[in-house]
Amino acid sequence: MSESGETRARLQQMRDKAQELQAASERAGDPEERKRLRDKARRLQSQSEEESMERGGDIYPPA
Repeated sequence: MSESGETRARLQQMRDKAQELQAASERAGDPEERKRLRDKARRLQSQSEEESMERGGDIYPPA
């Protein structure tokens, strides 16, 4: 697999994991656990978006 293909696969894995964490947060009974999972999902999603923009040549983050 090429480097760009590996990067795309890794970014997709990050997005998938963020979705899993978001779903787990919705099922969590404990409010603190729910918040922790939601925050982790948000950070992972944000990280994948930043890396995607960097790979795409967009050096400016969204406003």
